Amino acid sequence: MNASAREIMELNIKHYRELLKTETDASKRQVISKLLSEEQAQLKLLTRKEVDK
Repeated sequence: MNASAREIMELNIKHYRELLKTETDASKRQVISKLLSEEQAQLKLLTRKEVDK
């Protein structure tokens, strides 16, 4: 992946965190939390791949 993909992931993570600050509906919070976790995991994998190069 390239730098723009990393940037998009970082922006998504920031966006999901902001949504969690204001969302009160439990089911929506659960979905947002899941999306946040998945995006963080992808970013972590990308970071590891970049370090291994």
